[in-house]
Amino acid sequence: METTWRQSSHPARLEERLDDHVVRCHLSPRNCTLKPGQHGFCGVRKNIDGHLVTLNYGKSVQLTEETIETEAVNHYAPGERILSLGNIGCMLNCSYCHNWKTSQAKYVEDKNVFHYTPESVIALARQYGIRCLSWTYNDPVVWHEFVRDTATLARQHGLINLYKSAFYITPEAIEELLPVIDIFSISLKSWDPLYYKKYTKGTLEPVLEGIKQVYAAGKHLELSTLMITGVSDNDETARKISTWVLANVGSATPLHFVRFHPDYRMRDTIRTPIPNLIRAREISLEMGVEHVYLGNVYDTPFSNTFCRGCDQLLVTRYGLNAWTVGLDDAGHCTRCQRDAHFKFLAPAVPPPSIEQLPPGVETRSFAWHGDIRSLHVAAANDTGDPVEVYHRRTYQDGRPEPWRVVPLESGQTFRFSLAKGQGDEIGPIVAFPPSVRTNLHEVFDRAHFPTVSIEQGKADNDRVPLPLFQPG
Repeated sequence: METTWRQSSHPARLEERLDDHVVRCHLSPRNCTLKPGQHGFCGVRKNIDGHLVTLNYGKSVQLTEETIETEAVNHYAPGERILSLGNIGCMLNCSYCHNWKTSQAKYVEDKNVFHYTPESVIALARQYGIRCLSWTYNDPVVWHEFVRDTATLARQHGLINLYKSAFYITPEAIEELLPVIDIFSISLKSWDPLYYKKYTKGTLEPVLEGIKQVYAAGKHLELSTLMITGVSDNDETARKISTWVLANVGSATPLHFVRFHPDYRMRDTIRTPIPNLIRAREISLEMGVEHVYLGNVYDTPFSNTFCRGCDQLLVTRYGLNAWTVGLDDAGHCTRCQRDAHFKFLAPAVPPPSIEQLPPGVETRSFAWHGDIRSLHVAAANDTGDPVEVYHRRTYQDGRPEPWRVVPLESGQTFRFSLAKGQGDEIGPIVAFPPSVRTNLHEVFDRAHFPTVSIEQGKADNDRVPLPLFQPG
């Protein structure tokens, strides 16, 4: 039986009409040529009666409040809260994809699909005082029409847009994004064309050309490379990536070497050894890249930003949390005035908080363990009245912290992330009225969208998240 989410469509852009009702899609470099009834490689673009349509317009996983560091963005508004929007389908099929349950259309289940309009996305961001929309998770390329429409409306309301992508996309499509996207965080997965063919089912050259196109347009750009154990976590990868960065997008473009976790079709391996990541960072810095970070790594100083002139600490980070400590308003070091290549927004209004919980609420505690240092809380208010959910951190020494307030309108659902912020933090406590349905979802790495809650089952380790992919 066909899933319900496939049963409605929206006109697609970048269509070329050919003879005999055949269409060609010019969204990704595949340029899929489709006869009536055929789907593209992505699984969400289709030829219906000689017209190219998209099946995922406004169809999304649940929108989630996170922080900008989730998206491998360290030099734009550190610590900024974002509204993460992920859709379904993908123009690639990476063997290690940690969002395979939504990126590969044939595995998408109706229970994981939510429906939004551009107007409802903007309303949700404004309700929670969030100033940045982040197009992320599976990959925003295949959500092109909804991204353009919503990002355009967002800018009209003073919001900014962040595009987190593997960037397997055509120059024509990029030109349609440039007027509305403020930040590009692009995953340059390898320097090797054979790697792209084998592990992503794509090609390298269009990604490189797309990155150069964004850089030439003057957009804020950060790059990340996933270092896969035994495949790309080596000196050669670090050198080749750094050489390309220096030659094409400049030494000031931040570069992130990201720790891999086994998933999807690549479970029979281990997480990237941290010494291999540290070595990659050292190589890149020695070659002249100015800002090099490690991603998905805790309890090291390699997520922090230090001044390249005097070595002063500029931004301190722990996981998905950031605090600016040594920068002036222009993004320069306060000690030596060297430009650290930061962009800032005006100071944000902090979310509401309270010191004491109201009577009648229930509480749930979660303890950080292993590599699980982040959590999604999904809350649903099925009542006819507005309610509030609360959360705060707990510490080994018992020091108190205010409760942050998350309001929910009648009938509203919302997800928000909680991430470990200090080494002595035990974990979060979530408090909610008995009428509110809540689920907790363990997040294995940044930009991972979990579809299975801990109430439905827990993995027996923190190496591979649920659900486990079953080949066949």
